[in-house]
Amino acid sequence: MGKFFISIVKVIVAVVVINLLASFVYTRLDLTEDKRYTLSEPAVEVAQKFETPVIVDVLLDGNIPAEFSKLKAETIQLLESFASKNSNIKYNLVDPLEDSENPQETVAQLQSLGLQPANVTVEENGKVSNELVFPWAMVNYNDQTVKVQLLKNKLGSTAEDRINNSVQQLEYAFADAFTKLSIKEKKSIAVIKGNGELDDIFIADYLTTIRDYYNIGAITLDSVATNPQNVLNQLKGFDLAIIAKPTEAFTDQEKYVMDQYMVQGGKSIWMVDQVNMEMDSIYAGGGEAIAIPRDLNLKDLFFKYGVRINPVLVNDLYFTQIVLATGEGNDSQYNPLPWLYYPMVFSQNNHPINTNIEAVRFQFTSPMDVLENDYQKTILLQSSPLSKIDGIPRVVSLDMINQEPDRETYNNGNLPLAVLIEGEFTSMYKNRVKPLKLQNTLEEGPENKMIVISDGDVIKNQLRNGRPLELGYDKWTNSFYGNKEFLVNSTNYLLDNTGLINIRNKKVSIPLLDVKKIAEQKTKWQLVNIGLPVVLTLLFGLFFSYYRKRKFTA
Repeated sequence: MGKFFISIVKVIVAVVVINLLASFVYTRLDLTEDKRYTLSEPAVEVAQKFETPVIVDVLLDGNIPAEFSKLKAETIQLLESFASKNSNIKYNLVDPLEDSENPQETVAQLQSLGLQPANVTVEENGKVSNELVFPWAMVNYNDQTVKVQLLKNKLGSTAEDRINNSVQQLEYAFADAFTKLSIKEKKSIAVIKGNGELDDIFIADYLTTIRDYYNIGAITLDSVATNPQNVLNQLKGFDLAIIAKPTEAFTDQEKYVMDQYMVQGGKSIWMVDQVNMEMDSIYAGGGEAIAIPRDLNLKDLFFKYGVRINPVLVNDLYFTQIVLATGEGNDSQYNPLPWLYYPMVFSQNNHPINTNIEAVRFQFTSPMDVLENDYQKTILLQSSPLSKIDGIPRVVSLDMINQEPDRETYNNGNLPLAVLIEGEFTSMYKNRVKPLKLQNTLEEGPENKMIVISDGDVIKNQLRNGRPLELGYDKWTNSFYGNKEFLVNSTNYLLDNTGLINIRNKKVSIPLLDVKKIAEQKTKWQLVNIGLPVVLTLLFGLFFSYYRKRKFTA
């Protein structure tokens, strides 16, 4: 008995000593196959920048559906991983609807802050109910707050896919928020004007989104005619140029200025329409309009970098919808109808820019040829396999809605619509007569990047009562597309020197329970989990009683 007591004391002392040592020496072991809880080096670097407390409020406390409980657990695990790298990072779990006397008013207040709820259908014991969940986190640092969307929903995704998509983007989402809060010197973006580009109000949501990261200014190329050197000097003060749907041709002088800007290290995103066609023209023309080529005098510039935008239209069976009114007056009805010239473009997830994004909506887009040259080119987005090319000029009519498409003709799919170009840029005017004289020009430049998108409307947000709506939201069908995320990712990739955006390539797989099997085998596993321990305890008791009788009656 004395030896047994001494052994117990030794075990207790060992446990106490181990716990004391653990309080001074902290370590974490990630035994998951996909290294889910091992932070990427860029994420660690941005987390370690904070010297004062960062408080993260996670709005997933309270009674939430099972799938969100998994998301909550993964979010907490990730924040604990960040906290292990910087003790200034702390988190709270918050139930936004707890103790709310007026839930509807609380929901409205949260929505006014841009925190859109998820409407979840819950089925339990044969009863179906709808619950509102706010899958968001608020990252607070000093006087700044950044919202983090925790739920990553994609069109047609299952509950398991939705959780996997959400967990996969968590590390980047929080690292991105920490980056916004820790930026001290912002890079600069120039919005190019002077060639009939979109008005600011139509790119307002995109600009509002990126201003957390970057300074934004406007450069007008009209001044190239009178003072080209000054325009180039101004441009060189910006790290990236945005060219959003120009409608007027670039002069050779303007093109040379842009050429020198890119060759000398300036990044650029070109969003151009090679075909002149708008839905407004169709409505104004009584239901039809003629699609004609648009000459922007940019073919040789793009050709130099290895892409060619063809002046034709992409007709795609993976389409988005337009809304048309039928009837008159109070009897009018608005019906969503298929529109084959508005492709719904799904990502191939082959690059950090397009990984895990929602489908992107294109409007009257044209296909690109990707040419062989010394530049590295990545097709970021392409039409579906069931798409084809429609030549122009042609009459585009609303009557096509009533015509059944001939599927056998849709055999020319996977047409490039957005291409990333990387390499050491060479001037298109190398060994050519220059259209004007500029100081300190280069014919061979350093490593650089640019993105060419064959649709100017990809960046265009809609308006309601004269105010811009969120980019990617279609007010007519109440649908959301991934245009904003794609463009923000493109911008961040071009300007990111830390490799932070590469976190988006991290693959995480969360195994979930099969809901159907749970329902079918519920009784079986209840018996196993409750009955089996009771049976084993009784058997052990009987055996122990029998053993004692044998021992003490011998």
